[in-house]
Amino acid sequence: MKRVAFVLLALLLCSSQVFAAGEKESTAAAPAGEKNVKLVYAEVNPLDTIVGKTGLYFKEQVEKLSDGSVTIDIQASGVLGSENDVLDSILGGATSIDMSRISAFALTSYGAEKSKLLSIPFTFENRAHFWAFANSELAPEFLNEPQTIGLPIRGVFYGEEGFRHFFTVKKVEKMGDLKGMKLRVSNDPVMNGMVKGLGASPTVVSFGELYSALQTGVVDGAEQPIANYKSNAFHEVAPNMILDGHTLGAIQVIITDNAWNKLSEKQRTAIMEAGKLAQAYNAQISENAENEVLTSLKTAGVNIVEVTNKGEWADACKAVIEQNTKSQAALYQKIKAMK
Repeated sequence: MKRVAFVLLALLLCSSQVFAAGEKESTAAAPAGEKNVKLVYAEVNPLDTIVGKTGLYFKEQVEKLSDGSVTIDIQASGVLGSENDVLDSILGGATSIDMSRISAFALTSYGAEKSKLLSIPFTFENRAHFWAFANSELAPEFLNEPQTIGLPIRGVFYGEEGFRHFFTVKKVEKMGDLKGMKLRVSNDPVMNGMVKGLGASPTVVSFGELYSALQTGVVDGAEQPIANYKSNAFHEVAPNMILDGHTLGAIQVIITDNAWNKLSEKQRTAIMEAGKLAQAYNAQISENAENEVLTSLKTAGVNIVEVTNKGEWADACKAVIEQNTKSQAALYQKIKAMK
């Protein structure tokens, strides 16, 4: 009897240990799952542009690096509004937009003095000059500027969409031909001052209304990178472009604090690592994509004028350059010296 009791006790203890071990093994085999998050990403241009392709690549990398726990929903072609509309919405506390690709100068209207330097005319001599900045130790200081001035957004990565050039309804052969023209600008004070320096009249028009504004004579011209000029069909109503290259179209991708705070550390890492990859991808595709578009525009009959001497253009912009760099003069010279 004692033996039977002993055997039963031994079996009971053994069963308990097996159960406990099984429970422990089961717990270890079930890692904490990431909460799935969908981020809405605003893009004012079509997906076949340089910035559109960059956004698609970023989306792909985020979803891959986060093991699918973060998905990016790109709303392109300005369906969520212009850059300023999107920024006004985000900074006003709206939570329907989580990320956006914006022009670097877009933050100027919201007190970003450092970001303003990236939109100063003739700051970057060529693409290599810009990428020397974007890949430098100085770039994170600029990306983090929104946080330092109290805006509820943060920068993820930089890119560029090519140099910006003027295009017009009427034929333009030289800088003086722009005098007296109504040229579309955004609310950017730098661009406003530049257009005045060229002797033209800055006229604020929403990007989404630019095509009709050109078509109806509200404005006589505007400026955009080559790829955006083509993809938005501006060449249909303003078939003349003068390649002055006054500003490099520096862009950045931002994420709202509200969206950032929803992410786990692993997901945040995925966002930032994807940003590095997307930045490198943008540098890789930009120039070739621009050259292909330029060739197609010439084939389509667009009047393209090369500018061989940009000195007079820079001289015309001297006042706006000095006015908008004096508060950050040392920082501006650091960027200029990176050429």
